[in-house]
Amino acid sequence: MSSNVAAFNINHYQFLDPSGQLIGANHPAIARDFDRLTEFYELMTLTRTFDKKAIALQRTGKLGTYASCLGHEAAQVAIGATMREEDCFAPMYREYGAQLYRGVKMSEILAYWGGDERGNDFSGPKHDFAWCVPIATQCLHAAGAAMAFKLRNEQRAAVSVVGDGGSSKGDFLEAINAASAWKLPLVLIIMNNQWAISVPRSKQNSAQTLAQKGIAGGLPSIQVDGNDLIACHWAMEKALERARSGQGASVIEMVTYRLSDHTTADDARRYRDNEEVDKAWEREPLKRLRAWLEASDAWNEDKQQALEADCVNRVNEAVEEYLALGYPGNEGMFDYMFAQLPHDLQAQREQALRELPAQPEGHH
Repeated sequence: MSSNVAAFNINHYQFLDPSGQLIGANHPAIARDFDRLTEFYELMTLTRTFDKKAIALQRTGKLGTYASCLGHEAAQVAIGATMREEDCFAPMYREYGAQLYRGVKMSEILAYWGGDERGNDFSGPKHDFAWCVPIATQCLHAAGAAMAFKLRNEQRAAVSVVGDGGSSKGDFLEAINAASAWKLPLVLIIMNNQWAISVPRSKQNSAQTLAQKGIAGGLPSIQVDGNDLIACHWAMEKALERARSGQGASVIEMVTYRLSDHTTADDARRYRDNEEVDKAWEREPLKRLRAWLEASDAWNEDKQQALEADCVNRVNEAVEEYLALGYPGNEGMFDYMFAQLPHDLQAQREQALRELPAQPEGHH
């Protein structure tokens, strides 16, 4: 004799199709809040302008290895726009749109990728975590923050983002388990951009969705079109409301596409064909939201040209601010890890100041 002891469904949500038209019924209120949608579109455009400039800086030797966010703008801005200041964000290393919304400066992002740890002491909420390059460990950081919020009986939520590749790491699954067992105010986002560096989604996991990893851990989990800002915003609002009201954690899989190389140290042309990338550009988020705004008489070509010029100016100002920072000093490799430096590292710090050149040759 057998019986079905568990069953589940993963729902996919999309409100704005690739052509920029609203589909279905019962659209979220944000779909017709054109003031806010315009604000979001402007930040998405600024994020993309910044991203392009950062890559140019790396190519000309003024920046270290840089992780592009091209194609992720809708999902990122939706994350930043739905969080409150008192919430805690534990990013990985390309969530610039969310962080810009939360007050991080473009010059600080550049400083970090320029090898200057002063950039990691960025503006915005001081309880947000620094950029995290080790894959998926930020999910456990967010779970820890969520545990603290619960113990203190605070109506705050922690949010973390992991890639499709990172969702295969034990850290991500452990965060799910902790959130489920302890009913933590946590939102875990899988940014499914189809590629874990050179490994395609099809080769790293045979499951129909990545969201169902949350189901396995006992968390309500959904999938949304990550190029649809309206869907991402709606999903984040629901998950954050659930977290803050004591109902526990959620997992959201945002399906998008990495339009760029993984980082500037990568060449995606070696492992994916142009046809796939061309098709992804047809679904990209900025064109989609702009089409909806224009169809609703909330945007036009004059506004677009003015926005693009303003974004270029703002990015150039940020670059000048970054370049004016100068070399951080050899002590920078010691001064941003411990509140009180251990004695052995203190000795190394003193040796570095004595023996290393004050500024490396060729530094910007």
